[in-house]
Amino acid sequence: MCGRPRNRPHAARKATLSLAQIRKRRCIGYGTRAKRGAYAGVAVHMKACRRQFGFGIGWGAVALVAFLFAAVSPVPCALAQSANPPVESGPTTPRELVVGTKEAAPFSMKSPEGEWTGISIDLWRRIAEKQKIKYRFQEEESVQALIDAVAQSKVDIGVAALTVTADRETMLDFTSAFYSTGLGIAVPATTGIAGWAPVVRALTSLSFLRAVLALVGLALLVGLVVWLLERRHNEEFGGPATKGLSSSVWWTTVAMTQRGIGHQGPRTLPGRLVAMLWMVGSIIAIAVFTASITSALTVRQLQGNVQGVTDLSNVRVGVVAGSSSEDTLNRLRIRFQGYPNAREGLKAVRDGKLDAFVYDRPLLAWIIHQDFRSSVQLLDLIFDQQHYAFALPAGSPLRKPISVAILNEVRNTWWGDILYRYLGDKGQ
Repeated sequence: MCGRPRNRPHAARKATLSLAQIRKRRCIGYGTRAKRGAYAGVAVHMKACRRQFGFGIGWGAVALVAFLFAAVSPVPCALAQSANPPVESGPTTPRELVVGTKEAAPFSMKSPEGEWTGISIDLWRRIAEKQKIKYRFQEEESVQALIDAVAQSKVDIGVAALTVTADRETMLDFTSAFYSTGLGIAVPATTGIAGWAPVVRALTSLSFLRAVLALVGLALLVGLVVWLLERRHNEEFGGPATKGLSSSVWWTTVAMTQRGIGHQGPRTLPGRLVAMLWMVGSIIAIAVFTASITSALTVRQLQGNVQGVTDLSNVRVGVVAGSSSEDTLNRLRIRFQGYPNAREGLKAVRDGKLDAFVYDRPLLAWIIHQDFRSSVQLLDLIFDQQHYAFALPAGSPLRKPISVAILNEVRNTWWGDILYRYLGDKGQ
């Protein structure tokens, strides 16, 4: 019998019962009363059916309903037991994510107190706060070390100045891009003082040699025409072909400079017409040639030796070793020197050891503004478009939710304020 015992037990015997046994007996009593109540409810229901519909429910159905009620009868027992539940641990807490990063201003910067800030860091903090993600930062020594840590799942996500490349995509996954820019070129700041290096480079350039060869070729052509017209009528250009042709070429060369040719020259009418056209044409050619050389030297003096990507092939170039800039210059077949970080490369530009330094443009702009404002300048150009994103281990389940969160955040006015805060007007 599960009901209450007919004879109350002795007080001494009751005192020996444990608390668990007392609760169990109470639970059994509650369950018995619940079952009895269930049977009573079934009987009432059968009487109501007879009055309303004129027929009753078979005893088989009654048995089935009674069985169902009996099956759920332990619920009161469970409720009774929950009155004083044992102390248990709460729901499983999500594990703390390890966020790998590396100093790369203005995307990730570390204060002397150890606090991380920057474009990438602020974006990650906002996403983690909204999605209630617990995390801690782990600093890596270099970009390659950070990529390796992500690829080997030593960190759960890489948050820094990471650009999306094909080689990196084969090792890990990237989220949606949150910022797009390109490579920039840092060069020595112009001082307005002329030096011999720009002059020598201009005089030994391929364009200068082409201009000189064009003038010499034109003088040879005019000299040949004059010799053909004057060799039979002018003893100055007569005689053997070698003597007459050399005299004619010499005359056309002297005629370009407009010096001492009055007593010598063509005597026939066709020869003099050619000579007249040559004199006028040579003046124009010399004027254009001189203007071109002067403007080239002036531009190089004012703007430096590097004005664009095409000039990198003829100067000393530096990049950050292991960065995506290396891949770009290799693809363009431009020789370069590797440096451990952008700051060391800019020091080499300032000290005259490099003519140009190629790296991510926003990073160059930040470092130049902070430490090299008077000695290094950034050219107003962008090449080799690049996209910045967070890096994740291959197949990470975080990729989808974080990508969606990034796409939502970069459309907010908050994101525009962040870019203006770190990059100014050029970051918009």
